[in-house]
Amino acid sequence: MARISGVLTETFQRFIASERAGGYLLIAATLIAIALANSPVGPAYQAVWQGKVLGLSVEHWINDGLMAVFFLLVGLELERELYVGELSELGKAMLPLVAAVGGMLAPALAHYAFNAGTSTQGGFGIPMATDIAFALGILSLLGNRVPAALKVFVVAFAVIDDLGAILVIAVFYTADLSLAYLAAALALWAALIVLNRRRVMALPVYLGGGLLMWFCLLHSGVHATLAGVLLAFAIPFRHVRAELPSPSHRLEHALHRPVAFLVLPLFALANTGVVLTSDWASGLLSSNSLGIAAGLLLGKPVGVLLAASAAVAAGACRLPEAVGWRHLVAAGVLGGIGFTMSIFITNLAFANQPAIINAAKIAILGASSLAGTLGFLLLLRR
Repeated sequence: MARISGVLTETFQRFIASERAGGYLLIAATLIAIALANSPVGPAYQAVWQGKVLGLSVEHWINDGLMAVFFLLVGLELERELYVGELSELGKAMLPLVAAVGGMLAPALAHYAFNAGTSTQGGFGIPMATDIAFALGILSLLGNRVPAALKVFVVAFAVIDDLGAILVIAVFYTADLSLAYLAAALALWAALIVLNRRRVMALPVYLGGGLLMWFCLLHSGVHATLAGVLLAFAIPFRHVRAELPSPSHRLEHALHRPVAFLVLPLFALANTGVVLTSDWASGLLSSNSLGIAAGLLLGKPVGVLLAASAAVAAGACRLPEAVGWRHLVAAGVLGGIGFTMSIFITNLAFANQPAIINAAKIAILGASSLAGTLGFLLLLRR
């Protein structure tokens, strides 16, 4: 057990702490948003997010601007995992990798089964990703009841989930393309990669280039938040002087608290203020809502467990020390906490369709809450 605990480096411990606190704040922001949206000040509250700033709504700035910072942090975390973390060796990476793939495909297929051939079949990406903040928040409540290796596994497969969601956004939720702006964004990214290869360590240079890349993607039709991920992989992971922290490490450390305590709570305040009309429950019986619930509550654990068991049976990987199959089932259930990424994809899949978005968000909040509760009880009993 001491050897497993050694895996939890200082950076990872700090990651756990910030995600845990951020998860609690995210819950509070969600409850506040729902309460305000359904209070007498509800219309005024909704109007705040639709107010224009420099030609874009406040909600747009949050979803396309601040969330790019969130995706930048996700990219930096994924980069770290690929270099020195659980994804740095094929043997260690295989289990969370196959679990994540199963945990993405099964929910998407579950949603598609309910919505094939309908106007809402484009929402198949909604139940695919896992909300790291909430999942780790649940794990933190259990303390020593949860093996350290299970926390590492959950982080690894959730990060891969996020990468899969990012690819789905890029491929399936892209508006009409402007090839000129897209080419400009890719050229900027290539220039940043060259600077990386030439061992340029000045972080402001990369941030300036990333801002320009975000502007080009904003006008290209490809979702602007992808600039955050592209920028993350352009920033040097190791400093030219080994004794100094790299630009990637410094930026990841600097972004944890702003993302956990500002970006995600603002996203929740702007996007989870669902209005509970007199017939809101009937929306939960729509094919889209049923597909979301089935994907998050059934598709996630089934996909994670089937993929992981097949990989272990084939000898491609093995379970981490002190982690059993019941732990893995609970981890798969916690993977059904979609929340942030699910709501984000909902906004993209059903843009300008507020009724569908509202019903989908209610389904996401309900299914995610149930998944978190079930995962907690499974691990508590274990």
